[in-house]
Amino acid sequence: MQRQRVWVKTLSKDEKRTIALTCERFIAEVLVPRFLPEVRPTRFNYPVALYGKWHGDRYRFLQRYRSGFPDNAGEEFDSAFARLDHETGDRFHLMWQRHTGQWLCLRPSVTLEEALRLIETEGLVQPNPP
Repeated sequence: MQRQRVWVKTLSKDEKRTIALTCERFIAEVLVPRFLPEVRPTRFNYPVALYGKWHGDRYRFLQRYRSGFPDNAGEEFDSAFARLDHETGDRFHLMWQRHTGQWLCLRPSVTLEEALRLIETEGLVQPNPP
């Protein structure tokens, strides 16, 4: 069986900037107040920030953690909790990450607004609570 190739227009810098600004506003106005209203240090790993960034034509929503363990106290790392894979035009695949690190599609071909609403309401694509 031969694979069929499909050409997809990549996003321009301006399109990426517009999408990133919309996502950053969503993170600041919806996700941070709900999932990280304050940083609460613990003796384990604890969340300190929520943000997003582009990786090619994929926009990842990330949760930054800081370690409270004595042997590596203060070290930080990121954990992605949702991803938007650009499909075409104004459509994205909303992805969630399994505990194995594998990304799976929660909803295919949704608009940015639909994807953000789903992130707000669907537990699979939300950050871990503190």
